[in-house]
Amino acid sequence: MAIIALHSASTGLSALSTSLDIVANNLANANTDGFKASRANFQDLLYIERAQPGVENANGDRRPTGLYVGLGVRVSGTQVDFSQGAPNPTDRPLDIMIDGEGFFQVEVGNDIGEGLAYTRAGNFAVNENGQIVLATSEGRPLIPNIDIPAGATNITITADGRVSVELPGQDVPEEIGVIELATFINPAGLKQIGENLYLPSAASGTAELGLPNENGRGSILQGMLESSNVDPVKELVNLIRTQRAFEMNSQSIQAADEALQTIGRLRRF
Repeated sequence: MAIIALHSASTGLSALSTSLDIVANNLANANTDGFKASRANFQDLLYIERAQPGVENANGDRRPTGLYVGLGVRVSGTQVDFSQGAPNPTDRPLDIMIDGEGFFQVEVGNDIGEGLAYTRAGNFAVNENGQIVLATSEGRPLIPNIDIPAGATNITITADGRVSVELPGQDVPEEIGVIELATFINPAGLKQIGENLYLPSAASGTAELGLPNENGRGSILQGMLESSNVDPVKELVNLIRTQRAFEMNSQSIQAADEALQTIGRLRRF
């Protein structure tokens, strides 16, 4: 009956509205360093079984197909695309990029996860205590902690994560720390919490820490930032597809409403 079409189309409108929100967020973050685009995954709902396939009729023949009426759609989840963004040269010594797999580890409040979060953004700066921190509104410290001594110049970060500086009165650069990278068996299972940060979950597995260039981890590129991997053209195409699908579901509701009006008028005759 038309009432089923009304309910099915309404689930389509709800799911497509969520998809539209995800596309809008991707486009809003097209210039966010280290941002990873998401997509909505859909799945169909239950079916009303009106006839089973393979049922034998009076002549001994079996029905080749069944008769099923679906009850709509829902968003089954969002999936993050962790493909690498394009390198953006900045020539700033504390702008670093992971060329390959891995995440930077930063410290967050103890009320967030276990006090540690992970990010692909490499826009770091130095705070008032000399710590290397994310250049964001919260200034999350890099873990392991690396402190830049007062008066240090020519900060150098090698491909394997070793941080060295030149100090007054010394002819040889001094190594002051090593950047570690974290990897996960299933990055798509990480929990998104904003600020370009992710938390581990039961789906992602625990973080495996190690040095860059080891065990499949990427290398560090100094003076570069990883751009957002959002493809504006692809997102705009998705936006158009979502809009058109939304319109068609709206038309389904209108057609179902007209059918119900026709049925309602039959009682007058």
